[in-house]
Amino acid sequence: MAMITGECPESIPEEAQIGINLFNQGKFFEAHEYLELAWRAEPSSKRFLYIGILQAGVAYYHIQRRNYRGALKVIARARRWLNQLPAWCSGVHIARLRADLDAVEAEVRRLGPHGLDCFDETLFHPLEIRS
Repeated sequence: MAMITGECPESIPEEAQIGINLFNQGKFFEAHEYLELAWRAEPSSKRFLYIGILQAGVAYYHIQRRNYRGALKVIARARRWLNQLPAWCSGVHIARLRADLDAVEAEVRRLGPHGLDCFDETLFHPLEIRS
């Protein structure tokens, strides 16, 4: 996989903007469709941004559905994509999202497969966007 170095180009297509807005509203299932459109349309390695956010949202959705194994599996996938990105990419604070995923994963593991009913969804932070 080619890693993006430096700052990613700032422009974000409309589909990705909609997906990010839905993600930030906690509408992870709905965000998936728009982020997938952006990911599939992006020919460059900047697509890692869209698929990484998409996978983070899918992981959060699995947690909401109390799917322990699915959540951990998709968190690992999200990391694979997000780790290819710099700290900031197209105005999105990727380092913060990676830290958020670390905290979410730690809480999922602490609660275990039968404890996700007690998961604190305030750990699902909106993406920090720089304008």
